Amino acid sequence: MQFKHPEVLYFLFLLVIPILVHLFQLRRFKKEYFTNVQFLKELSIQTRKSSTIKKWLLLLTRLMLLAFLILAFAQPFFAAKDSKKNTNEMYIVLDNSFSMQAKGKKGELLKRAVQDLLEHTPEAQNFSLITCSDNYWNTDIKSIQKDLQNLRYSASPFRLDNLIAKINARKSAFNKDIIVITDAVGVEEKQTKSFRKEDNVYFIIPEAEQKNNISIDSVYIQQTLDDFYEIGVKLSANSDDFKDIPIALYNKNKLVAKTLISFENNTKTINFTIPKEDFHGYVSITDKGLEYDNTYYFSISKPSKTNVISIGDTDKSNFLARIYTKDEFNYNNFPLANLDYNLLEKQDAIVLNEVKEIPQALQTTLKSFVTKGGNLIVIPAQESNVTELNSFVTNFGALQFKTATVGEKKVTKINFNHPLFSTVFEKKIDNFQYPSTKSSFDLNNTTPSALTYDDQSAFLTSLPNDLSSVYVFAAPINKMNSNFQNSPLIVPTFYNMAQSSQKSGVNAIIIGENQSFVVDALLSKDEILTVKNNTESFIPVQQLLNTKVKMTFGDNPTEAGNFGIFNGANLVQNISFNYNRTESNLALANPDVANSFKEIDDIETVFNMIQTDRTDTQIWKWFVILALLFLALELLIQKFVK
Repeated sequence: MQFKHPEVLYFLFLLVIPILVHLFQLRRFKKEYFTNVQFLKELSIQTRKSSTIKKWLLLLTRLMLLAFLILAFAQPFFAAKDSKKNTNEMYIVLDNSFSMQAKGKKGELLKRAVQDLLEHTPEAQNFSLITCSDNYWNTDIKSIQKDLQNLRYSASPFRLDNLIAKINARKSAFNKDIIVITDAVGVEEKQTKSFRKEDNVYFIIPEAEQKNNISIDSVYIQQTLDDFYEIGVKLSANSDDFKDIPIALYNKNKLVAKTLISFENNTKTINFTIPKEDFHGYVSITDKGLEYDNTYYFSISKPSKTNVISIGDTDKSNFLARIYTKDEFNYNNFPLANLDYNLLEKQDAIVLNEVKEIPQALQTTLKSFVTKGGNLIVIPAQESNVTELNSFVTNFGALQFKTATVGEKKVTKINFNHPLFSTVFEKKIDNFQYPSTKSSFDLNNTTPSALTYDDQSAFLTSLPNDLSSVYVFAAPINKMNSNFQNSPLIVPTFYNMAQSSQKSGVNAIIIGENQSFVVDALLSKDEILTVKNNTESFIPVQQLLNTKVKMTFGDNPTEAGNFGIFNGANLVQNISFNYNRTESNLALANPDVANSFKEIDDIETVFNMIQTDRTDTQIWKWFVILALLFLALELLIQKFVK
């Protein structure tokens, strides 16, 4: 037992006072004998004995009354077992990623967690709340009540280690109580290593009752026809028990197509055919799982002519004119001596076709061209100097030419997963006409090759960046050195190398991935582009690139949807944004991450446990009660004891 005010115990010396008074009252009487009252002796002795007992009882009750009263003012208590943790700071980590949209026994997991926090967090409790999207430092439940009630799902996935790093970054002299509320979807055990040993960690892991879920993962152009696009919609089913699911395609909120799909396995691709013109809409499904991944927004711009220039001898570049036809391309060829450098910045793709020596001025221009979003195709000349080639290509990535070797080599392997060919072939083939080269350079590259020789060395590889790609051949492809111009592969290869996915493909940006996007727009210094729709508007980070503008979106927008890029009131281009699908698979919930920590059922239990374990047992009230009992006992003795 301990005392909050031990100095009050010095008043116990006051117990001497009633003792002294009692001793004074018990002084001896002188004996007086009367011959005529002898019969009263015995009665007098009996009366004195009864009076002495009463005085001793009164002394005892008064001593106990005074002692318990003094002890009560000293405030005795029994220390709590975790009393040293009373100074701990509290942090609540709340998972508001889209997987918390799943339904548990009492509704959506996030909404239930928010309601529990509002109902059971003590008003006097100071804490910090950290979510995937917002942080509230040193606050209380009343101050953030409205923010919690309006808390939205975050497009950012739940990364426990990142959130704990934020907490650890706040320097403090006190240890921490950390309450983590998450469904543990995608949480790995290694993420829990961010916790410090001296901190108390509590896990609350609500469980979803319905874990079956279907998501739309992507939309892409499966095939380009003369007047139509055949688009592919890829879906994933995170279960093996699904009935037919309705899927619908909308263009500008108008229904274009609708059908039912069934799953034979966990993935499914369904195709739609749409006119070859502007498309600004979405595809949606209806299932009983999560809602956020049931809609995929995308935009396709009406095809515009692609500007292509080839630099090299006219005789060696004639084959390009047959590929880059006038109906889809603005194609021109210039020998190096006649090249107008001012034309290069207006191109979408440049073919550097067997140029023996690349002037330094051209190297600088081409480097700037690639940085601003243009595709570059490099075909080496047989007479090219390896050192000069390496000096040039190292501007774009980790690639090196080695000494040329003479000897026939066959191209025998197509990388069907490479972006160049991912939409070319309906199925993998191995019986195509193998092109070959008579002499070639060995390429030392770290990126996957698009076309490979029979000795597993690269014939065609690429160096991708955020906005464009540099494609590099290992050998000249003129008719004297190769029959590649006669191969069916040459058309889709060069066609796709010249095309910009942002001009001819599906525009669908993933929110939060900070992906760069380039649009054709000629702006003055005072003009800026705005991205907006009917409900949201924001100004992205943008950089002027001559006749183009490079934009990065950060964590914008806050909600997925179809948007437009505007220069004032003028629409520049349509664009769409979608949420990341990393939270779609509810089967990835990993409740075992809490094994090394305290796993609690609900937030009310956590606060009760902390209060019980850290609150001292106050017993001064019992001493007051005992003092009152002895006061009552004294009154009873005074009244009834003679």
